[in-house]
Amino acid sequence: MEQRPPFPPYTLETALQKVRAAEDGWNSRDPARVSLAYTVDTVWRNRAEFPRGRDQVQAFLTAKWQRELDYRLIKELWAFHEHRIAVRFAYEWRDVHGQWHRSYGNENWEFAPNGLMAHRHASINDLPIADSARLFRWDLGRRPDEHPGLSELGL
Repeated sequence: MEQRPPFPPYTLETALQKVRAAEDGWNSRDPARVSLAYTVDTVWRNRAEFPRGRDQVQAFLTAKWQRELDYRLIKELWAFHEHRIAVRFAYEWRDVHGQWHRSYGNENWEFAPNGLMAHRHASINDLPIADSARLFRWDLGRRPDEHPGLSELGL
């Protein structure tokens, strides 16, 4: 049986671990790797898209990272209770024309007992930004531990 620790019910420590693991996964921009954090029958709402199951999630993420270039994400724990976690996030990316964007949002997550995410509901807004307004300038991949989070950046 697949498992992805830490497992619910979450404590502050394990909820923070889960959030950082999700951030790290998404910053890999590897759709196959990221999809493994979700149940095989996961249910999503992402803006106006509704992927169902890992195959659709992987296809969704592949398309996302083909249009959202140089993607860098920060997630922050907002709340947690038993098998649910709420996060807020921001990510920066550029489109094929070179325009930078900062996308802000909130996610509600529900986990299965094995630690895989069964439900993900995301609300997201995009803001075009100048290159000089970018705040997420680390090398692509995992955000360095010393890089400030959303609250420290005033987001």
